[in-house]
Amino acid sequence: MSKPSQSKQRALVEALISALEVSGRLTPTTDEVRQKASTMAQLFEYGGRLEPIEVEVLAAITTKMGAGVSLMKPDRRHESNWVRVRSDIEWIYTDAYTRHLKTHGWSSQMVETLSGVSLNMLQLLQDPNSGGAWDRRGLVIGQVQSGKTANYLALIARAADAGYKFIIVIAGIYNVLRSQTQQRVDAGFVGRDSATREITGVGITPDFPHPVTLTTVDDDFNRQTARQSGFQLHDFSKPTILVIKKNVTTLNALHAWLRDMNAQGADRIKAIPMLMIDDEADHASINTNEPDRDPTRTNALLRLILKLFAKSVYVGYTATPFANIFIDPDANDAEVQEELFPRDFIYCLDAPTSYFGPKSVFLDEDQHGRTVVPIEDCEELLPLSHKIDHDLTELPASLLGAINEFIIARAIRLVRGHKTEHCSMMINVTRFTALQGRVYNLVSDYLEDLREAVQANYAMPETVAAANPLMMGLREAHDRAYSDSKVTWSEVRERLHEAADGTRLFLINSSSDERLDYSSYEGTDTGLTAIAVGGLSLSRGLTIEGLCVSYVYRNTRVYDTLMQMGRWFGYRTGYQDLCRIYLSLDAISWYSYVAVASRELVDTIRDMRRQNKSPREFGLFVRAHPDRLLITSRRKMRSGEKVTLHHNYGGRMQEFAILPMSEEVSIANERLIKTFWADERLEPARKPMQQSSKGWIVRNAPVGLAVAFIKRFQTHPLLEHHRQGVQKYLAKTTPRHPVCDVVFVSPRSASGAPSEPLHLAVQRRAAADSQLDHADGRWILKKYRVSSRGDEGLGLSRAKVEQARVLVRSRIGTEQPIDRDYRIAREKPLLMIHVLAGNRGTLLEERRIPTIGVGFPPGNYDT
Repeated sequence: MSKPSQSKQRALVEALISALEVSGRLTPTTDEVRQKASTMAQLFEYGGRLEPIEVEVLAAITTKMGAGVSLMKPDRRHESNWVRVRSDIEWIYTDAYTRHLKTHGWSSQMVETLSGVSLNMLQLLQDPNSGGAWDRRGLVIGQVQSGKTANYLALIARAADAGYKFIIVIAGIYNVLRSQTQQRVDAGFVGRDSATREITGVGITPDFPHPVTLTTVDDDFNRQTARQSGFQLHDFSKPTILVIKKNVTTLNALHAWLRDMNAQGADRIKAIPMLMIDDEADHASINTNEPDRDPTRTNALLRLILKLFAKSVYVGYTATPFANIFIDPDANDAEVQEELFPRDFIYCLDAPTSYFGPKSVFLDEDQHGRTVVPIEDCEELLPLSHKIDHDLTELPASLLGAINEFIIARAIRLVRGHKTEHCSMMINVTRFTALQGRVYNLVSDYLEDLREAVQANYAMPETVAAANPLMMGLREAHDRAYSDSKVTWSEVRERLHEAADGTRLFLINSSSDERLDYSSYEGTDTGLTAIAVGGLSLSRGLTIEGLCVSYVYRNTRVYDTLMQMGRWFGYRTGYQDLCRIYLSLDAISWYSYVAVASRELVDTIRDMRRQNKSPREFGLFVRAHPDRLLITSRRKMRSGEKVTLHHNYGGRMQEFAILPMSEEVSIANERLIKTFWADERLEPARKPMQQSSKGWIVRNAPVGLAVAFIKRFQTHPLLEHHRQGVQKYLAKTTPRHPVCDVVFVSPRSASGAPSEPLHLAVQRRAAADSQLDHADGRWILKKYRVSSRGDEGLGLSRAKVEQARVLVRSRIGTEQPIDRDYRIAREKPLLMIHVLAGNRGTLLEERRIPTIGVGFPPGNYDT
């Protein structure tokens, strides 16, 4: 039997999803999916492997997504229920888009959730039929590669149905990203390929009213493009959409064209309802000049374009809102109108349960250990800090090994039946385009050698193939990284030639005209297998389909840039176990810390929603990194200087993960711990004292006693401002929380009662970097984490633990309480006292270095 086509495989997937969704079972078992797939494969005369289809279908029907959460400014001029009041709306574009999603593997449950979310978001916009002049500003927060484009396409469809006639999508600052976004808009909203004019995506709906578009996959907006289209905004029976690059030249051309039409036609466009979607809103949209100077030109042009319309809505989309919330909400300019601060609403999207994101990669210990690989051999060949003329003559062994793993991963996916699926690798090791070209050439040479070795040996007996060092490298990559993939080396060898020979190499940067054109492979019998070499173009907004292996050796220390570089986040159904991420040791710790900070940002939004807070009150809550990591660039933070000085610790655990290496300080701190333990004012709280395998828990200790302890506890100078902040903030909780819990962490304490004087057993920890920074006298803990996950639940009663579990049930995609749940359930501060030592075989193996962590219940006590 011939190999099944991609269209037949897609049709079988869609039919299976539909059949299982109407079967009456909310969550079919794996066996039920397998049985149904086998039956329907016969009906479809499908002769391919069923395993990948079963995995995709099971993931589709079990994936869930929450409705998200929003903050909104009370506004008498805005009718919050306007969508449901209007009975004249026909959901033509919306219905076409939902059908389109279902034909691309989305389950009915996911489509309905997205539809509900987009309806909620539409109500945050203004009714386009409402009279007078108005404008609204909003921000939508979603995780990197989690489906923000699908969300704003759903919002665009609803907005068009409701009456928004002019829609501008600003798709980042790179041509490759703008082209990719245009393709998505063509398929999800326009219904025609903007380059070929052929029907595509939603356009297959009979009598579909195609919107007008003035941009194509190949051409950004310019006045010549608009003039050639003959479109002068005369007829608004259909909506008009543009997908443009966030570029001063493009924005200037668009502003001038719209301004001239207003001048020619007595404000012809002024009353037209306009929606502006700003993708990657934290990048280039922020006014980075000083307050007493003119705003940056990009920022100014966005505001000038909005000003041309009497009825406008600006919605910024970002996965890294750290810059946006530091915009001065009071900034205004007579010429360019008020700033882009999201004064009217902030909407935080929930990622689906199948999302492979920061939490999975950096906070799940099992997944982290399997997926993340430290780079330890790159510094001599290509240092983190290098110049444009750096002489790169060879690739580090770890990068060659990563390329080997990618070839093996592709072969395994071929064995699993993923022939029609895309498979990619990303290499991002320098910001200089000239050096990227050198990396490209060296990778190209290595790939050619690999192909020749595989072609000559893949079909030979193993004894013969094993004599070739490149074949041995591939075998070692399989055994090292994928021995638990349930695909044997002999099965991989059979597909090695196809995997290696089909791999294409791309250079993705401003000096190259190459494009990762995954869409050109649709309808073919194979997906694109690609290795992409680049820098900034790979770090912002670009979706790299089927990303399996990432090799990133960069030294950014900025929250938003770090997360945007994480192109590996996304959906990896059927091959998540094959994903590998190569990072520097520092970057691994930074990513782990930012993952916590990002999660806390979402938690803060949920807390503020419960308190009916507005977006204006949101900017106080971004967590400041204790050492070298910046929230966002200093230029973007010009309005946030006061925020980092006036910190809110509500709902946070503040740990001191940068430890002083002074023995005198360690001895003094241990003496202080023993004095604290023996303090007669602690005696009532120590009776009864709870004992666990992790140490001793003293409940309801006087907060004042803990404050006095923290005041005398010595930390590294880098964290002195945090120690003072925690001490002062804890003191301010006293009126509402006069007592706190104290955990004296001692892992061997289960053998008996604490000795007198108190002697805590050490906990062994790894450093963030293999090199301890002796010059600064500091020991930075890996992941900037002191306690183990779940430790904040120590000492809680059964009722409190159950309360934490109730919080878990309110979230989708979480099974066990996280530390924040325990923090909320405890309802009082928590002081954790530790004594740490380095791992065995390290310089600090024999040391005893005390440190602390202080957890606070949610709420703002900084009054």
